[in-house]
Amino acid sequence: MANIHTRITEFNKHLLPDMVKLKYKAMAENAFSFYRGTCHLFYEDLSKVKSLPPSPNAWICGDLHLENFGSYKGDTRVVYFDLNDFDEGVLAPAHWEILRMVTSILLAFDHVELKEMMAVSIAKGFLQRYATILSQGKARGIDPRTAQGIVCSFLTTVEERKQKQLLKKRTHGKKRKLLIPWEPKEQFELAKDLKKQLTLHINTWMEASIVKDDEFEVIDAIFRLAGTGSVGVKRYLFLLKSRNAKNKYLLLDMKQARASSLAPYLTVQQPKWDNEADRVMGVKQRMQNILPALQGTTIFDGDTYTLQEMQPTEDRINFELLKNRYNDIDEVINDMAMLTASAQLRSSGRQGSAIADDLIDYGKDLNWQESALKYAKKYAQRVKQDYEEFLSGYKNGKYE
Repeated sequence: MANIHTRITEFNKHLLPDMVKLKYKAMAENAFSFYRGTCHLFYEDLSKVKSLPPSPNAWICGDLHLENFGSYKGDTRVVYFDLNDFDEGVLAPAHWEILRMVTSILLAFDHVELKEMMAVSIAKGFLQRYATILSQGKARGIDPRTAQGIVCSFLTTVEERKQKQLLKKRTHGKKRKLLIPWEPKEQFELAKDLKKQLTLHINTWMEASIVKDDEFEVIDAIFRLAGTGSVGVKRYLFLLKSRNAKNKYLLLDMKQARASSLAPYLTVQQPKWDNEADRVMGVKQRMQNILPALQGTTIFDGDTYTLQEMQPTEDRINFELLKNRYNDIDEVINDMAMLTASAQLRSSGRQGSAIADDLIDYGKDLNWQESALKYAKKYAQRVKQDYEEFLSGYKNGKYE
């Protein structure tokens, strides 16, 4: 097998070179960040394992980890907590999703210095809760009315945030015109010609989109850097202003959709998507409880993109702040397990995914949980070793 340097650089060679350097910098922070930035390594290694028990085929987001759950306002205008990243989404064995998530639990809580015994107990709880929800055969969701404990407090807090708070964070005033500031760590200026082309493109897209009783036009655009695994793709942030209402603005994120990093290792027949953005949005529509308010897809300069409104209610739970609160962590992880099982049940019987009855039977089967936990524990150690090899190369300039 090729070494870590070769496997990582080969996968990232088609991304924007300057941005890939920033991706590597983020991956060098700790083993959990490295794990988030190397989804392709996880599935390349998993594809070689033949000893795991089989599982039904299900729709999966493909890159499930602690930071891919979060809050957002749905098209019902209610705030929800759910899975929120589907860039890698595909039809695959259900346990692929679970193994990636459980491994992330072990790595993340090792990073926040939670005792190993507690981290393993939390991971085991995730598996048990996931199986229980599957066995019940009923998909559920979380909003402020149904949330409990930490997630309830979290949703209550984000629900109170206003659009003007997001604008204040992302923009500054200049001659009564809001502009997106240049922030070297997160955002970068665009070349004038590209900015002009993007502005025209989004204005045209907005005219064809349904935004109730309003018309918006782009007043500024910038290159955006966000996440870890997606750093290096083309991504833009637009500030739009209403033509009808005074001081009404909208922030729109436009993200390049690339082939799923799971694709080379799939043996399950996939639907025929129009393009990669259509795949991402299609999996999202199947798995999420309620979809975000404004979203869609587009094609620009030969590349496909997903678009979604940025909201003040978007956020994720910071486990760094919970590291000494075991019961609260356990409760949040149980919610994440419930949402994972619910997403698979919700999307069951769709274009090749197992029907709900098969998922129910899988949930009732107690034989696979021990092997899943054993694999995740072993692979978490493998990630730490790979990270040390990567970090050594990074410090020695191999990733320049």
